[in-house]
Amino acid sequence: MLKVDKINVFYGKVQVLWNVSFSIEEKEIVTLIGSNGAGKTTVLNSISGLLPLTSGTIEFGGSRIDKMPTYRIVELCISHIPEGGLSFPDMTVYENLKLGAYIPRAQKEMQESIERVFQMFPVLRERSKQLVRTLSGGERQMVAIARGLMSRPILCMLDEPSYGLAPLLVGEIFRVIKTLQEQGTTILLVEQNVKHTLEISDRAYLFENGRVVLDGTSEKFLQDDYVRQAYLGL
Repeated sequence: MLKVDKINVFYGKVQVLWNVSFSIEEKEIVTLIGSNGAGKTTVLNSISGLLPLTSGTIEFGGSRIDKMPTYRIVELCISHIPEGGLSFPDMTVYENLKLGAYIPRAQKEMQESIERVFQMFPVLRERSKQLVRTLSGGERQMVAIARGLMSRPILCMLDEPSYGLAPLLVGEIFRVIKTLQEQGTTILLVEQNVKHTLEISDRAYLFENGRVVLDGTSEKFLQDDYVRQAYLGL
């Protein structure tokens, strides 16, 4: 479904990605792990068209997307849910969700999509008329994920969806991610909660200093001595 091939990305004169390559098959959960500053968020921003490539290519469904503007990439059914959610705090939950369905195809199915995300996050149905700024941190993160699903993505990219959440809510977020996969959505996940992430993922890529240094199945990562010591604390 997605193929990232030898991409190099700079912030100004500073190179942050070095010949990064990886791929995602349909209906997989693939996770990118690594310490802060390793380049994971930069990868997602590059796929979304928010950062230009210096070299390399990104293909989705066999066609190049690395020269496309971001709005065209969204229209291809790629959704990017950034770290921190970035909801609109002075709009209601319902208004935030409607904004997620702005592309023509999603507008036609907006009410069905709203019902779907309310089933995933029942608390949002109860809070639908509240301003987002009145919600808890966990509820705001639910709004961000739900809004990202309103475009009915084929590929959903989530950046640190459990950041700052209480353990009970973390489990709920990971349950939703697994449910999305079971419903046919492909997931690209960036997450610091490495153990929990590997338990629900099919495959993983380890980033260090802007490079992919290890890849394989999640089982391989859970058994790898370096990963266990450096990222799992085992």
